[in-house]
Amino acid sequence: MRANLREHIEKIIPLTDEEFSFVSAHFIPKNFKKHQFLIQEGDPVKYSYFVISGLLKLVHTDATGKEHIVSFAMEDWWESDYYAFYTQTEATMSLQCLEDTEVLCCSFDDYKKLRDGLQKMERFFLEKSTFGFLGSQRRIISWQTSNSRERYEQLLKQYPSLFQRVPKSLIASYLGVSRETLSRLSS
Repeated sequence: MRANLREHIEKIIPLTDEEFSFVSAHFIPKNFKKHQFLIQEGDPVKYSYFVISGLLKLVHTDATGKEHIVSFAMEDWWESDYYAFYTQTEATMSLQCLEDTEVLCCSFDDYKKLRDGLQKMERFFLEKSTFGFLGSQRRIISWQTSNSRERYEQLLKQYPSLFQRVPKSLIASYLGVSRETLSRLSS
């Protein structure tokens, strides 16, 4: 499990064995079953999660009870309700397993210790945050400028394995289309 974390971090920054030992000590391994929640709306957000194996969905439920899929997270990805995590407030989204999932959990206190205790990790977290922000901007622009077919094709091109792992109803929700529209797009 921890070898996956080291490999992931070292895509951005090199670590000595001593440095990785320090980093590794700030993560807790946890296993979750399919359909289990890591975060539920209204609860405090204790962790940011690094996905070792499995698949997660981050969902916001609006005032009418309709679920909106904000993101999916698979192996080698980080996920949390980051607003609640960084502000240490209650979750406004839920994080749920779509498959049995193994994660490494980093608490907010451990995140701060890593960031403050090892300058390399501050750079790592900055890089991850920057790329997450860029991805969010691309998704917003796509929603504003692309039709549903273009969004579908872009998702299929970018994450083809998602289509084998996620039910079509959830893909439709993520794209903001009906299940029927998704069926027309995929044919």
